[in-house]
Amino acid sequence: MQASSPNGTGVPTYFRKGFGLKAEIQSELASDYTGHLVDLLKDREYTLTVDDLTIRLAKEFGFCYGVERAVEYAYQARKKFPDRTIYLAGEIIHNPHVNSKLQAMGITFLMPEKAGSGKGEAGSGEGPVGAGGGHIDFSGVKEEDVVILPAFGVTISDFEILRQIGCVMVDTTCGSVLNVWKRVESYARDGFTSLIHGKYYHEETRATASQAEKYDGGQYFIVRTMDEAGLVCDFIEGGLSAAALMERFAHSASPNFDPARDLKRIGVANQTTMLARESLAIGELVGRSMARAHGEEYARENFRTFDTICSATQERQDAVVELLRERLDVMVVVGGYNSSNTISLAALCSESVRTFHVEDADDIDPSSGVIRHRPLGSTEETESSGWLPPAGPVRVGITAGASTPNNKIGEAVGRIFATRGIDPNSIR
Repeated sequence: MQASSPNGTGVPTYFRKGFGLKAEIQSELASDYTGHLVDLLKDREYTLTVDDLTIRLAKEFGFCYGVERAVEYAYQARKKFPDRTIYLAGEIIHNPHVNSKLQAMGITFLMPEKAGSGKGEAGSGEGPVGAGGGHIDFSGVKEEDVVILPAFGVTISDFEILRQIGCVMVDTTCGSVLNVWKRVESYARDGFTSLIHGKYYHEETRATASQAEKYDGGQYFIVRTMDEAGLVCDFIEGGLSAAALMERFAHSASPNFDPARDLKRIGVANQTTMLARESLAIGELVGRSMARAHGEEYARENFRTFDTICSATQERQDAVVELLRERLDVMVVVGGYNSSNTISLAALCSESVRTFHVEDADDIDPSSGVIRHRPLGSTEETESSGWLPPAGPVRVGITAGASTPNNKIGEAVGRIFATRGIDPNSIR
């Protein structure tokens, strides 16, 4: 257990390695999140076939280490402080089932305020990064309370507010996110602007961008897509004015960002759950643009890029790519609609096969044959009937985002079988 006293009292108030209570809460975690059908799939080479329905599970799926750790520490915190008020700074992860469990345990969620006109996935705490976007109101937190910091982390200003309050902080920030923070800090220290591939309204991206502010003059600029990165390149090469660039990215840059001053030295980083190949492509695109505008030698000295996609995100994307090499009739992706890594998986699948992104197993209704899902790029759910043919050989692929527990994956598998009239309880 790593504990420190950031409030200067000498009493430990900051915990990053749990409370040594893993054994005490392990059975509760297993009861809440274990899936029988998932265990069967893993034991049978990720394949279950009953009659003429085959379900294939991607070999890397669901909870990653960082998510498991965050959820476990939240359970440990409740066990350690049974009589204290416990708050969570936002959602622990982007999964409605997990968050509902924590709320049922008496943990109060302090959600980021929405600001400005920024648009994002529902429930993602969208709002401008600058000008107070995504701010969490901690005014009700007292010194004797406990605040859990989510896997995404919190901004440096939010952390400082909590430090000043003197409450207990249980920090579940993912190690992969911390690695990106270190990269952004190093860019700011060396006078480089952090060009971040991510969603400016996402909790992780807000926290990551704020790391640049640890140094005087530290700057950040956030792009979500290759097209947006291309606009940055247009400015670098003189094809777009500073005013036009800032009009487009008003909510995506640090306060008082000056493109002429701040895009001379660039370091690329990313939100850890973005599509890996796109993050790498953006780095290459901007690097080439710098070289064309200023010469190869200038680019070598004033441009940096590193792959900061987390290994779990990469492994889940690679596993989906491998699965898609097979013949599949349909793909089901299970995970929160505001889960960035789940959306990336759905995007990959949609390139090759008819894909349905469901937030929860309950979105699959065996009795009516209807599936409730959110199409890629949409902000609204829709319902599709006849998504699974009632007869004939069918191969269904399934995967899940890093914030989806095994029990929900297993329930989805069971409901797919039930849609074809197969009792999932009969599968042994």
